[in-house]
Amino acid sequence: MKNQQPATPGISPDALARLVESRRQFLAFLRARVDSEAAAEDILQAAFVRTIEKGASVRGEENVVAWFYRLLRNAIIDYYRHRASASRTADQLVHHLESHQEPDDLFRGGICQCIHSLLASIKPEFRQAIELVDLNGNSMARLAEHAGISANNAAVRVHRARQALRKQLTTACGICATHGCLDCHCRKGQ
Repeated sequence: MKNQQPATPGISPDALARLVESRRQFLAFLRARVDSEAAAEDILQAAFVRTIEKGASVRGEENVVAWFYRLLRNAIIDYYRHRASASRTADQLVHHLESHQEPDDLFRGGICQCIHSLLASIKPEFRQAIELVDLNGNSMARLAEHAGISANNAAVRVHRARQALRKQLTTACGICATHGCLDCHCRKGQ
């Protein structure tokens, strides 16, 4: 008996060649259904990878193009489903940040004044977000208007700005960043 190679779960070379030959048509199909060239390219590349990895479900090379179009349709649905989910998450973040209660003046006095000097170490758009919303008490809508971005993007920017500042505070102030200012030697109002 000859040594037989185990069958690999994949697409036949002929079927793969038919798909590659149809790449332009697939890309045109995607471009007409998604909002950017980059998204169309990403979806197509992911579909090719999936086909190479799991193409054994294709029955007959004559059906490979129709099968691939079905795969692309499903990928488009997933793309928009993911975008809708991301939009809902951003909306929830905006709602949370807009309804977030501000700390009282007594609490503000205990905040480490290192924040003011560390603001210079984060991105300018993050610094602007922290200054407008957290330090000056403006709304997300005001930040969005001032920065020329949507309310959802403003909420995301504030969230990321807070994360960046938290990281800088943890690096510079250690435990004080987590448990409050224990023995801060910062000059108030720096």
